[in-house]
Amino acid sequence: MRLPHLAIENHPFTLTVVALLCALGAASFLTMPRSEDPSVQPAGASVFVIYPGATPMDVEELIIDPLEEAINEIEDILRMNGTADDGIGAVSVEFSSGSDPDEKYSDFVQKVNRVRNQLPEDIGSMELFEWSIADVSILQIALVSATDSYWRLQQEAENLKRKIEKAPGVRRVEMHAVPQRQVRIAIKLEKMAAFRISLQQLMGAIQGANQNIPGGYVDIDTKRFNVQTSGSFASLDAMKETIIHAGNGKIVRLEDVADLFFAYEDDRYLARVNGVPAVFLTVQQKEDTNIFNVVRGVKAGVDEFRDELPASISIEYVFDQSISVAGRLNSFFGNLLQGLALVGLVMLLAVGFRAAAIVIMVIPFSILAGIGFIDLSGYGLQQMTIAGLVIALGLLVDNAIVITENIARFMRLGYSRIEAAAQGASQVGWAIVSATLTTVLAFFPMMMMGNVTGDFIRSMPLTVIYTLTASLFLSLTFTPYLSSLFLNVEKSSVTLIRRWMNRFVETCYRRTLRRVLARPAFFLILAAIVFLSSLALFPLIGVSFFPKAEKPQFMININTPSGTNLAETDRVTREVEQVLGEYENVRYAVANVGHGNPRIYYNVVPKRDRSTHAQIFVQLEEFELKEFYDILQHLRARFADLPDAKIEIKEFEQGPHLQAPIAIRLLGDNLEVLEKISHDVEDMFLATDGTINVDNPLSTSKTDLIVKIDREKAGLLGVPLVEIDRAVRAGISGLTVSRYRDQEGEEFNIVVRLPLQEKTRLDDLARIYITAMTGAPVPLNSVASVEFVATPQQIDHFNMQRTVIITADVRASYSVDSVTRQIISRLEKYNFPKGYRYSIGGELESRQESFSGLLQAIIVALIGIFAVLVLQFKSYSQPLIVFSTIPLAGIGSVLALLLTGNSFSFTAFVGLTSLIGIVVNNAIILVDYANQLRADGRDVDAALQEAGETRLIPIVLTTATTVGGLLPLTLIGGSLFAPMGWTIIGGLSVSTCLTLLVAPALYKLLTKSDGHY
Repeated sequence: MRLPHLAIENHPFTLTVVALLCALGAASFLTMPRSEDPSVQPAGASVFVIYPGATPMDVEELIIDPLEEAINEIEDILRMNGTADDGIGAVSVEFSSGSDPDEKYSDFVQKVNRVRNQLPEDIGSMELFEWSIADVSILQIALVSATDSYWRLQQEAENLKRKIEKAPGVRRVEMHAVPQRQVRIAIKLEKMAAFRISLQQLMGAIQGANQNIPGGYVDIDTKRFNVQTSGSFASLDAMKETIIHAGNGKIVRLEDVADLFFAYEDDRYLARVNGVPAVFLTVQQKEDTNIFNVVRGVKAGVDEFRDELPASISIEYVFDQSISVAGRLNSFFGNLLQGLALVGLVMLLAVGFRAAAIVIMVIPFSILAGIGFIDLSGYGLQQMTIAGLVIALGLLVDNAIVITENIARFMRLGYSRIEAAAQGASQVGWAIVSATLTTVLAFFPMMMMGNVTGDFIRSMPLTVIYTLTASLFLSLTFTPYLSSLFLNVEKSSVTLIRRWMNRFVETCYRRTLRRVLARPAFFLILAAIVFLSSLALFPLIGVSFFPKAEKPQFMININTPSGTNLAETDRVTREVEQVLGEYENVRYAVANVGHGNPRIYYNVVPKRDRSTHAQIFVQLEEFELKEFYDILQHLRARFADLPDAKIEIKEFEQGPHLQAPIAIRLLGDNLEVLEKISHDVEDMFLATDGTINVDNPLSTSKTDLIVKIDREKAGLLGVPLVEIDRAVRAGISGLTVSRYRDQEGEEFNIVVRLPLQEKTRLDDLARIYITAMTGAPVPLNSVASVEFVATPQQIDHFNMQRTVIITADVRASYSVDSVTRQIISRLEKYNFPKGYRYSIGGELESRQESFSGLLQAIIVALIGIFAVLVLQFKSYSQPLIVFSTIPLAGIGSVLALLLTGNSFSFTAFVGLTSLIGIVVNNAIILVDYANQLRADGRDVDAALQEAGETRLIPIVLTTATTVGGLLPLTLIGGSLFAPMGWTIIGGLSVSTCLTLLVAPALYKLLTKSDGHY
């Protein structure tokens, strides 16, 4: 290889290229975006419809079914979920991995708009959302006051919103838990009955009087004048004067039959912080911005605004993602520096100061180059890119170690420093190119992973690839140049550790290798037995693919029985808040009643507008793992038997959005049959050890009031059915009939409804009049009656079919995989009625989707590695020698996970995949040198003996540096990165020890007696 020669001869150019790479990395490091997690753009969308007063059956028939039929025409749908609840309908669709999110959302909007006119006219609202990680808030700000009204809090929140949304990098600021003001028209039923005025008469009069139709223009002489009509309401007093009926010399105005005033809509979302009423502002950052700069700008605006607030209102940052990001980044950079120190210490003790300094110089330059390239690829600094840097840390010195060791060997043979640098680097140049290429190829399958999981981790293998490629270039150019200037072989060979290693090579290893080469077949059989035995241990590890996030935060989900009103749910929530107040470590208990907490974590999507649901976000003062789980366990025990609600304590978890780690869908058409099956399956969940928070949406039914229309009477009296529905809706739930704009340009809904204090009286129906087609008023109770009926609390769809989803979380000491398998084994024995079946959701489904096509990618990568080795060795048998090291790594990985108590997670899989490219490098270096010795005339045994003894120290050093680089991340990285670290450390350590014996043994067996292979 000529590259080392050229690098030394043209060292000014070499130094210039190195300087440019460093400058690129330094500039990128200072300016690139920073966030906690990768920016993932899932291809999906949702439509959310409010239809007040409608039952789940009505919502399913009138909202969900038409929407699903239209949306189903879109191509590349992976799954579609629909939910029909009291007055709420939602359809969510997820598209196949690789779909263009913007294109699919455009199709989604088109299909929904096409079916919009088929939906009921009186739906309250319809909102469409494109799924986006950018919707996750980086700040949740609470305006808190025990004395001020919600109106005052709302006014101050709006003022603060206008101020901070101008801060650089802010994408959106949203207000939460703020009731909307409306113009309330509280009808007086007695007055309306006395005047025989129907609801539709009243609503029609309001709508007719509130029209603002341009009158056009007229030309008079040389002037043009716009013609204005009477226009919309100028004030509430003007609205009161609206004429509802005129006849028999008598005029009935709106104020004669109704009271008009400003009011707030019914409570749908109540919020408190530590028991004190609050409203929230959430801040979302723009993509490719630095979270620290954005938060700094927002807080500066808040500080200015705080001075203008009355003392009765305080501002609290109940959630600040920048704190978590700073902690995560500082921890990772700490791991990086600690790993760098350990690598440096290993090199210093093993090869001396000068050689260690030459090798270590590659590390910062390679990392800077990797950062520069990752920035150019559009990724920022977040936990996955930094994890990639930590993985690369232990690998990127491997090439420099091998080259430096070989240069030192040439110097001991009598070559000058410059000649040794050029010749030593050139001799192993192609070997380390092959080794690096095999490592790079091993990381490619991780980039092929599908689903959100693949998108989430993709920056990690890409970072490793960029950094290793930079390391290869620097090792072949910069390292030989530095060696030609500074390497001193005499001083580098006298360290105590080096003497111990030399003594080990000359005694223990030499004897052992001779015995192995004397009986190679026996030793290989022994190694195979050890490998098979390790496979038998794998079931003991367990699989939990997505680990806990281990944050000083958790959620408490409160679900009251179906049909419970918001006031009762609020009472239960206050009980939970009171319990949380007993814990000194609880900094904030952020209660959300009727709604989920605003979205502050990438895989947690809040529920909306449900009177039976509340969620409390709990922020702890500090995080200590054992104390954290003690708190969760104590709270679960405390709330386990609460009679008025079901309480779930939920930790934040890594991975894609899942309803729960374990989810089983029951599919069929008849709700009664599904309900019976769901109870049986729920019992299976409860009978399985390790399950917590078991949830069955059909575990309880609810009772509704149904207005039963006598269609025959309505037909005889000429009363349209739609007018009956509208009258009930307006009289009981309220109906928006128009919009009112005040003098400042702010708009309010005009809502017709009964006075609030009379809302629950059933005899009001007797006093509501409907206009027949003849114009005569007809009492509602003459064509309709009220009945109590049992109805489902919600109806779910999966891919347009009715479904019930039974879910559960898993206790910390249990494996998701083993618990799921136990439940599946019970389901397989269950006798499902004809037409009914189950499908698997949760983590198991997500795992299968994430790894769809991954096996093919791994096979392609292995073929690519094999092709590189065939090109390197010009042989088919010798690549098999190199490949023999891969199963050896599995032995160590299984043992390491078992001994440390870690489950096999997706990061452990990342570590195992990484090992494919890492462990083969040792065998490549050994086999390549044995071939060179054979070419010089040595026999097989002598060549293998010398190759093993010569390459043992570089191989052990590269292993030690890799382990040292990963050790801090492994010990401190928590449940996310510990499995990956132990997988690599265990696999590489055992593989290194066995490779030094297995590779020579297999080499000898595959070499023919004439010396060919």
